[in-house]
Amino acid sequence: MNLTSIFSNNIAEVREPEEDSSSTTSSYYETNYITDQLSSFSLSSDTRPLDNYQTPWEQSHRGSHTELGEGSGSRRPNEEGQDQGQLLGAGGMPRSKRRAPSSTNHHHHHHSTSEMAPSAHEEGMARQPTKRLRHTANARRYTKSEDVSSASSFSQKRCVSWFREYTMPDDPDMLGPEGMEKFCEDIGVEPENVVMLVLAYKMNARQMGFFTLSEWMKGLSELQCDSIAKVQQKLEHLRNLLSEAQTFKGIYRYAYDFARDKDQRSMDMETAKVMLQLLLGKHWPLFAQFAQFLEQSKYKVINKDQWCNILEFSRTISHDLTNYDLDGAWPVMLDEFVEWLKIQRGEGVTSLESRGS
Repeated sequence: MNLTSIFSNNIAEVREPEEDSSSTTSSYYETNYITDQLSSFSLSSDTRPLDNYQTPWEQSHRGSHTELGEGSGSRRPNEEGQDQGQLLGAGGMPRSKRRAPSSTNHHHHHHSTSEMAPSAHEEGMARQPTKRLRHTANARRYTKSEDVSSASSFSQKRCVSWFREYTMPDDPDMLGPEGMEKFCEDIGVEPENVVMLVLAYKMNARQMGFFTLSEWMKGLSELQCDSIAKVQQKLEHLRNLLSEAQTFKGIYRYAYDFARDKDQRSMDMETAKVMLQLLLGKHWPLFAQFAQFLEQSKYKVINKDQWCNILEFSRTISHDLTNYDLDGAWPVMLDEFVEWLKIQRGEGVTSLESRGS
């Protein structure tokens, strides 16, 4: 048998498939498929869609062995409707299919990218949130932060309502001693604590033991406090103000007019000793000696000049008094304190006697 006869026999087998042989049937369908594909490149006016075209190999594996005649590129209406849901992804976008390999098409390399590449849904890839979902999540986070900001923002109405809890019905715009005691109890601070003096300084309160509504609103508006919890959160901040030299000086000067009896031009000695203890007791090394000096002195009141100079003395004069200048512009009260302290230390002849001789 020669090569010509072999080739003729193979061609005859392709053109005349036997119904009983599955292998020859597959070859027959593949041959028709190739013929149909080549005919699609003709320049005729035939514009049949090939999107839903299925190869005979696919139809044979789906159990549909329908004979395809010449130009049978379109599918039957019932088949098209049956597979339409499988071809459409979410949102109605066409979903590409992955073709299974065939033992008879390894010689043909004209497959499209959409046929070869698997879709993201088929491979189980994580889907990114849509733009609408991202927008909804952002809006939800914004609403939450907005609610927190609204809850923490200062409210004048809430602040006034809180003030009324400490006042009497017959005088709703004045917080008196009884209300002050309850207020201190609510915020967890003793009335004699120095932080209450700093708070009064922030309010620019005129009289010890009293807050007017306008004073209350001035101070708490600046501190942005309209509740017990918010004032408690500010207590450490108020204490830290005492560590700022310039602010402390303002608080010290304010304390004189705040604590003194408004009917008197000077502060009585008992009040002065309490206030000095409050402001200088923990910071001035000579405070204990100065308090003893005041106890045995002839002074019954302290004027504002003396009050202010006591602070300057505590800041500038050393513990051993070596830098104290008797010829300086210190009040007589402080000159007398220095002489008294030197006598207590047994340092011999007093400077006042030397200055008088």
